[in-house]
Amino acid sequence: MQRDRRGPQAPKMRANRDIRDREIRVIGPDSEQLGIMSPFDAMAKCEEYGLDLVEVAPTAKPPVCRIMDLGKYKYEQSRKERTLKASQKGGHLKEVKFRPYTGEHDLEFKIKHARDFLEGRNKVKITLMFRGREMAYRQKGWEIMSKVQERLEDVGQREYAPKFEGRNMIMVLAPKSIKGD
Repeated sequence: MQRDRRGPQAPKMRANRDIRDREIRVIGPDSEQLGIMSPFDAMAKCEEYGLDLVEVAPTAKPPVCRIMDLGKYKYEQSRKERTLKASQKGGHLKEVKFRPYTGEHDLEFKIKHARDFLEGRNKVKITLMFRGREMAYRQKGWEIMSKVQERLEDVGQREYAPKFEGRNMIMVLAPKSIKGD
């Protein structure tokens, strides 16, 4: 059985011949009230203009329909949704991962990324991953965590102290201005 992963969707917009109500309130293409009429008469008006009849307020009594270009309307709606989605802040928690024997250059490179995240007012989750026999060298993990914390103390401060969760050591840093708010 295939699951639909798109989540809840808005009710489908009714247009043209899909509108089955006995009578509807019609608004013209220039936003003028054309009155209450049957869908058949409204479709005749639409054909005069060369446009579509679109239901804009299905719960009103009688339902309100507008004469408009349906393709253009759908395009504008998708553009609005896209700009809203782009303007939303993704997540406030960014993650930077290390290993116990990460090289010095790689360590500096990842610390620079964490600094950028903190300067962008995001929290940073520092994860140190241990594999296999590396768990015997936990002290090395504590040293790396303290080194990361020291190098980032000018832009961030520790929100959660380093602790083990399974085979990972985790610490969360917050930008200095957020923790004081």
